[in-house]
Amino acid sequence: MERELQILWAAVVAYVVAGTLAVVTLVLGKRSERTILGLISCGLGLQTLSIAIRWERLGHGPFITMFEILCSNVWSLMLAYLIAYWRIPRIRGSAAIIMPLMFIMFGWLMLAHPGEGHFPPTYTTPWLFIHIGLGKVFLGSVLVAVGLSCVILLRRWGIGVSRLQQLPPDKQLDELAFRCMAIGLIFHTLMLIAGAIWAQDAWGRYWAWDPLETWAFITWLTVAFTLHTRVTFKVSPQTHAAMILMVFVTAFLTFFGVPFVSQAAHQGAV
Repeated sequence: MERELQILWAAVVAYVVAGTLAVVTLVLGKRSERTILGLISCGLGLQTLSIAIRWERLGHGPFITMFEILCSNVWSLMLAYLIAYWRIPRIRGSAAIIMPLMFIMFGWLMLAHPGEGHFPPTYTTPWLFIHIGLGKVFLGSVLVAVGLSCVILLRRWGIGVSRLQQLPPDKQLDELAFRCMAIGLIFHTLMLIAGAIWAQDAWGRYWAWDPLETWAFITWLTVAFTLHTRVTFKVSPQTHAAMILMVFVTAFLTFFGVPFVSQAAHQGAV
């Protein structure tokens, strides 16, 4: 276990250096985009290696304990942001906001106990991987939308306006955030469907309104409501950005809060 943890620490250090450099770059107006891209890539590679070593050692993927779930979610969120950072150069300034947000996840991960958990027999199904994978794409899409929304709101509040001018206008960021949320809605819907099929296999029912299922549905409603409001009422970029943050808070509570309090078989973390 020691070796995989050392590699994970190295990955976190690479992420933290990338985030710090992103903030410094934004504040000082310098260009270090390639270095930041390289550091995030390096961190992701090291974390992938750490997860692979643990997977090989335990014989199952990172989805049993809270440590494993946090680790796999950090991995998927960083992968989603790395792809966005690489493919959409004009939003790279948002790294100065996204990476510090991820620092909270890094800290939580490193404080979580890395011990092994009990592997339930209901987890031996391919639907588990499909269900979890779709959920991670949803979270990754929302994270990118959150970064863009924070830029819009910071400009509105007059914080770092001169430094954030290098990013596209609010309307363009708003449109990108809308598309990310639309992708999120699609994958969240698919996640619910895949989860229902898995639940039928595991517990003989498709849906039972247990705490995690209920909160997952509430999250779906908030995403759908946000998209519907933006399309129907043509709300301002600032209002849309605030609604996206509301969705993120709801999703965060669903993925990382409910598992701590739920006593149902479907906890998300064991």
